[in-house]
Amino acid sequence: MSNVTIRGARSEDLNRIAEVEAICFPALEAAPLEAFKERLAAFPENFILAEADGIVIGFINGCATNRAVIHDELFHSTQHHIPAGANLAIFGLVVIPEYRNQGIAAELMNHFIQLARNTNRRSIILTSKEKLVHYYESFGYVNKGLSASTTGGAQWFDMTLVL
Repeated sequence: MSNVTIRGARSEDLNRIAEVEAICFPALEAAPLEAFKERLAAFPENFILAEADGIVIGFINGCATNRAVIHDELFHSTQHHIPAGANLAIFGLVVIPEYRNQGIAAELMNHFIQLARNTNRRSIILTSKEKLVHYYESFGYVNKGLSASTTGGAQWFDMTLVL
């Protein structure tokens, strides 16, 4: 395994972030470069990267909210970010295929969980496809059932980690 570093995202990472997103998500679900520019500007503290040998290989990002579950508007506009919100919402946790199954996603998730604790959040919320529900449950997330989210035309489940 390469030497992996976890660090905050910077503006010079944006093109690679969009590339990683396009590699990891189907086209209908992948956020575009412009969305990442807006997210990094609005909540840079909630945008964490995994880098191997100087190349971004994965990331986790999300905003703060008072909502108990993710609603699709969060994905589309940073205006819904509430800096002092009770909860952190995860928009994506991705690692490119050649670096999967090495614990990198878990490192990113654990970093995000610690960030939420350090900023006194009540919980972390995310939406998950059915095949990954068990993965998030391994961190202590609870499946709250079918989500109202229709992002990318996929079926999602609401997951919550109470801190």
